[in-house]
Amino acid sequence: MSNLFDTLKAKMSGESKKVVFPEALDERILTAVSKLGAEGLVKPVLVGNKDEVEQKAAEVGVDISTSEILDPANYEAFDEMVASFVERRKGKATDEQAREILQGGNYFGTMLVYMNKADGLVSGAAHSTADTVRPALQIIKTKPGIKKTSGVFIMVRDEEKYVFADCAINISPDSQDLAEIALASADTAALFDIDPKVAMLSFSTKGSAKSPETEKVNEAVELAKQQNTELLIDGEFQFDAAFVPSVAQKKAPDSPLKGEANTFIFPSLEAGNIGYKIAQRLGNFDAVGPILQGLNQPVNDLSRGCNSDDVYKLAIITAAQSL
Repeated sequence: MSNLFDTLKAKMSGESKKVVFPEALDERILTAVSKLGAEGLVKPVLVGNKDEVEQKAAEVGVDISTSEILDPANYEAFDEMVASFVERRKGKATDEQAREILQGGNYFGTMLVYMNKADGLVSGAAHSTADTVRPALQIIKTKPGIKKTSGVFIMVRDEEKYVFADCAINISPDSQDLAEIALASADTAALFDIDPKVAMLSFSTKGSAKSPETEKVNEAVELAKQQNTELLIDGEFQFDAAFVPSVAQKKAPDSPLKGEANTFIFPSLEAGNIGYKIAQRLGNFDAVGPILQGLNQPVNDLSRGCNSDDVYKLAIITAAQSL
């Protein structure tokens, strides 16, 4: 696991990215922020009342002197932020509504990222996924050519690193969604120094079974190839045919992947969620994520059961995504 973050830290050398933390009164956030600030890789931005945040930090016993604290109630550029939000929402919020909405930490923090006053945001320690993702989708929005964000896990065991997607967001992706997830996952793989070899998974390998489910995956493969002709991607595969060279030789001898895939795209959320948890619990892999991908600027969602180390790691990933 340390190698994974050593890679990211090396990429960030000389950079000091601003990451927003809307949950500034959470002990786990403050503990992580103290460590991040001390290392200098990330410049933490805490959202909240300055006196309350500093008092809480003193109670926790951590140093947050390297952090910037911004309070929506007296933020000097608040009028500018309101105007930008109203424009971005295109008639879906009045000036008065915007002023109320932007008192909320997640919306305020997301606007800081959108206005390039920060590089990314980490939330979710005390909020639901919807509370974190909704402002991002409304304000930051997805990259051109991508309609939906998706959630990826980096599965790590000793020197092994693999990408699993989508394991967090899209319940029943169609072929276009799967193609988008594959392309975004390849970009995420590269961020972690994984040369992406993408396998589109199913219960069938190269036509061994035919159904609407397998056809959906086949179509996704073709769509992804059209959008990125240089990407090494193939399917549909059962997992063993994607991962075990001897099985690939028997089941898919003509595939360019040759059983050496490292980026796995699951056909549904239930498959992805079950798959990563099996690898985590039976295979003793560490599951880093979910990392949100496909957005114009990085926003990431913590589990409400997270610890301070989870916050620290996701902040580094978020900062690296903004490079």
